[in-house]
Amino acid sequence: MGCYDCCMRCLGGVPYCSLVATLLLFSGIALFCGCGHQALTETERLIETYFARNLQDYITLAYIIQYFQYVIYGLASFFFLYCIMLLAEGFYTTSATRHTFGEFRSTACGRCLSSSFIVVTYILAVLWLLVFAFAALPVYFFYNMDATCRTVDDLTETPASINQLCVDARQYGLLPWNAVPGKACGMTLSTICKTREYRMTYDLYVAAFAGAGVTLLALVHSCLQLAAGQVHLKERRQRAFKEHRKVWEQGGGTLCSPYPAYPVPHYYLTTPPPKLSLALLNPCHPPS
Repeated sequence: MGCYDCCMRCLGGVPYCSLVATLLLFSGIALFCGCGHQALTETERLIETYFARNLQDYITLAYIIQYFQYVIYGLASFFFLYCIMLLAEGFYTTSATRHTFGEFRSTACGRCLSSSFIVVTYILAVLWLLVFAFAALPVYFFYNMDATCRTVDDLTETPASINQLCVDARQYGLLPWNAVPGKACGMTLSTICKTREYRMTYDLYVAAFAGAGVTLLALVHSCLQLAAGQVHLKERRQRAFKEHRKVWEQGGGTLCSPYPAYPVPHYYLTTPPPKLSLALLNPCHPPS
């Protein structure tokens, strides 16, 4: 029975909401960063192989891809540390821990820390909404390319119309307008869509987009969970104060502060006050 009570106490001290939010956030960031990094590498390879024959045509795109990969490294490191802090804050503010260390008491530092986490998480959620929208752009590009490839496969009996179906990377800003060839048409486009590199890049961008969505969901969940914890703590403090006041009123007593009701003279700081003066200064604790 003692082992069962110990296990129940340990399980009761786990902040399940914070744990779920942390796992969602870590999974979303890992999916977004890992798949996004590899998708950018495969995109550069596709552009180099099928859409640009000169290095100067896609060198700007190569630099942009490299910068985005560095940003992904920074995002992975930052959110890894933030996941740890979020989980630690959840263990610190869990109900069982507050009950163990002080009957749902809170310090000004603890309230400030929780409020700071709410503000930071809210700002991250707003910023990540832009990242989520940006992650949809390559998915949109590859979806259009895949739809064009299916149309080419359906019109194989009329070669004249097939050559008019093209995907121009220059229209999406991936390449400058003087890039050669800059586009893929007809059966060449259909061949590209059947390659392993294209299918893998498409799937990686879809996975990165899904990871961005999971990350956004985790940030919103964390923000709501932290705000709900603050409201719950405030309600418990108010309820405890009302119960304490009700007990004093039923017992015929009065609520009084444990601190002196009058200023303590300066010489009392070095000389113990007489018992009579102590009773006047603190009526809640009369001298024995």
